[in-house]
Amino acid sequence: MLVEQARQVAGQWVAEEGAGMPGFLGAFLAGSVLWARGDETLAPWSDVDVTVVSQDTAQHAGKFRYNGVLLEVSTLSMAELGSPQDVLSHYHLAGGFHRPSVLADPTGRLGEIQRVVSRDFAEKPWILARCAQAMDAIRGRINRMDPADPPAEQATSWLFGTGGMPHVLLVAALRNPTVRGRYPAVRDLLAAHHRLDCYERLLDLLGCAELDAARVRGHLAALEEVYDAAAPLAAPAYRFASDVSAVARPIAIDGSRDLIERGLHREAVFWIVATYARCLLKLAAAGAHRTAYERGFRALLADLGAETFRDRRRRGDHVLAALPDLWQTAMSLC
Repeated sequence: MLVEQARQVAGQWVAEEGAGMPGFLGAFLAGSVLWARGDETLAPWSDVDVTVVSQDTAQHAGKFRYNGVLLEVSTLSMAELGSPQDVLSHYHLAGGFHRPSVLADPTGRLGEIQRVVSRDFAEKPWILARCAQAMDAIRGRINRMDPADPPAEQATSWLFGTGGMPHVLLVAALRNPTVRGRYPAVRDLLAAHHRLDCYERLLDLLGCAELDAARVRGHLAALEEVYDAAAPLAAPAYRFASDVSAVARPIAIDGSRDLIERGLHREAVFWIVATYARCLLKLAAAGAHRTAYERGFRALLADLGAETFRDRRRRGDHVLAALPDLWQTAMSLC
C-alpha cells in the first residue's frame, strides 16, 4: 500500500468512527506517514499515527487494524494543544502541522493552527524553541530515574533520555523526530553533514557502539519470547498495552529484524530495549510471571553498561555532560 492510500484510510476511520468519540473536536495525522512522500510504499512494520482532539484526554484507542492499515490513535485535549505558538514551540506537535495533516476540523481551530505552523515552521526562533524543549525532555527523563521504581521503568527513563539526543539534531535540521527509527534517521542526517564521528558518540552513549550483529540477534530472539508471552494478556491499566499485542508485532519484532538484516544492528538496539521493557511492564500489570524473562532483560542492559541503577545513573550523567556539545552540533545544523 502507498503512503497516500494509508492516509486516506486514516481519514476514513476518522469520518466513520473517530468522529463518534465523546467530545470529538477534530483529528490530524502525525508521525512518519505525514513526513513521507505519498507515492512511497508503506513498510509492513509502519503504523499511521492519528491524533484525535477532544474535550478531554480520558480516551486512548491505541494500535489496531482498520481496512488493512495499522493505526495508532491517541487523544489530546484542545487545551493541551494550545495556541499556534504553543504548537510551534513543541517539537512533536509542530511536526504534525507543518504539512497538510488535518483530517477533520468541525471547529476550524485545527485549520488555523495548520496555517500558522506551516508558515512559520522553519523560522529560526521556533527551531531553537523546539530544540530547547527536546533538550529539556532529555534532562527530565534522565533525572526522573528512581531507584525505587522497577528496573524496566528505570531503564525506560534512561533509554528515552539518551534516545532524545538524536531528536535534538533531527529537530534542528527540520527532519522528522521519529520514534522507533530515530537512530537510522540521525545517522543519515549526520552522514550528509560528514559528522559520523558525532553519530558514533551517540551510539557510545547508548552503550551499543561495539555490539556486533550476532549479539543483537540474540537479544531480539529473547525479546520475541517475552513478547509472545505478554502479547495475548489483558492489561487495560497499562498505557502501552496495545504496543505489546499480536497486531503490533510487525513493528516491534519484524521492524527490528529488518534493521539488523540491513546492517543496522546497532540502530535496532534502541527499540529492542524499549519493547523489552514494555513487555515486562505489561506482564507485571497483568499479574503474570516474569522472572525468567527478566534475566534476558538484565543481559541486554549489561551489554549496554546499564544493568544496575548505579550503572544507569552513571550513563545518564554521561548524557547530561554531553549536552553542551550536542547543542553546538544542533546549532550547526540549523
